[in-house]
Amino acid sequence: MKYVVSIVALAALGACADGAFPGLQSPQGAGDAVATPTAVAPDLSPSRGPGFAPPVRPTLDTSQTRPDFPPPPPPTARTVEQFDTTSAEDRAAATAAPSGGERRLGTTIASLGSPTDPGIWFKTPLVSQVTQGRVEYQGTSVNVELRPSGGAAGSGSQISLAAMRLLGAPLTGLPEVTVYGN
Repeated sequence: MKYVVSIVALAALGACADGAFPGLQSPQGAGDAVATPTAVAPDLSPSRGPGFAPPVRPTLDTSQTRPDFPPPPPPTARTVEQFDTTSAEDRAAATAAPSGGERRLGTTIASLGSPTDPGIWFKTPLVSQVTQGRVEYQGTSVNVELRPSGGAAGSGSQISLAAMRLLGAPLTGLPEVTVYGN
């Protein structure tokens, strides 16, 4: 058995020396059994510095946000309260009674959107342009800015942290909500 293992090891070393592995070359002096890499792939690990870290705050498309949206959370935000930068006035406006003239757009499953994107909004494939609307969950409704998600119909939606808190929906859940457009 010891000889079989030795023969397999020698065969593998011979294959390396003969160029069976294109990424490895034998150094000059052909009898050496040490292989050196010819090319090194870049380390794409996210733990390797700021060049690979995700952005703290995604770039917002200004055509999809109101100019009076709350400020973004601070880079040091760690708690739900720190990420939710809406004011008492913003929350009061969002929970005000709905105005008439709205139509039911449908129901969708919502997940928590980026907590670094401030405001009370809802991204959904149920709309094709930015509009005002309302989202309802278990009898509670919140006035939101409806934003197109660009996804296919039935692909689900994203809801802002502030809107999810106002609805009383679990932040880690996937609530089914009814969406209304103005």
